[in-house]
Amino acid sequence: MSVMTFKAGYVSVLGRPNVGKSTLMNALLGQKVAAVSPKPQTTRRNQLGILTTESAQIIFVDTPGVHERRSKLGDFMNADAFYALDDGDVLLFLVDASAPPTDEDRALAARLAARQRQQPLLLVLNKVDLLAPDEREGRREQYSGLVEATQLVEISAASREGLAELLQTLEQLLPEGDPFYPPDQVTDFWERQIAADLIREAALQHLREEVPHGIAVRIDEFLERGESGAKIDATIFVERDSHKGIVVGEGGRMIKKIGQTAREEIEKMSERKIFLELRVKVNEGWRDDERQLERLGYSRRKD
Repeated sequence: MSVMTFKAGYVSVLGRPNVGKSTLMNALLGQKVAAVSPKPQTTRRNQLGILTTESAQIIFVDTPGVHERRSKLGDFMNADAFYALDDGDVLLFLVDASAPPTDEDRALAARLAARQRQQPLLLVLNKVDLLAPDEREGRREQYSGLVEATQLVEISAASREGLAELLQTLEQLLPEGDPFYPPDQVTDFWERQIAADLIREAALQHLREEVPHGIAVRIDEFLERGESGAKIDATIFVERDSHKGIVVGEGGRMIKKIGQTAREEIEKMSERKIFLELRVKVNEGWRDDERQLERLGYSRRKD
């Protein structure tokens, strides 16, 4: 009688901003652990998404979108993403198939191709549901020309098209081994870290284009209240006085809107009542200040 082997390993998910990395991870896990918004660079640091089945434990490493840096925060984000190249048993290159390859896609593909890598490389075309059927082959050829991939899979993270095939392919590519995490663990982030990201996600959802990249969130207090839920006090940092006025809004309407959206998302994530208090402070130039970046959790690895 054959014995079923168990597969376990890390899948580093890389791609330019806004190709759907966090949306994909949330869809595969069946719950929201990563912040998502239509604005680029929502993800600012690597986060694990852990999927455990009867036959495998697939540990997704959701990375910041690789982009042309414009600040020390951008340096941190790119460096964190590239650390995942070394950590992954499988590299998953995610692209937005609804549009032709961009310069950022080509630059990341060159980085992947230049590596003396031992890992299999999976090219995943996302958002194929936005393409007409007669457009798919041409778009597939455009992206296939960027890298020599082990395999290619077409998916739509939003509609879940192709996700079963993707999981089956990943399981085949992963090494045999014991699970790294308990079967009920879904991420390496603490609840307060996810809460901070969900507050920033709510701000990105409601604010105008000129504000979001200069926003950071710090959880000042996360107080458990037993059966009554939890109370969270958080500070939203902005880079300019004018941005503070936009975030607060006339009569405090915008900060209330951000707080309501964030509270609802945190309650869904934690499955309990949340009392959320937000304040806004100006922290000029924090994206280019290494000490401020470290205080806000964007510290460089020391290896």
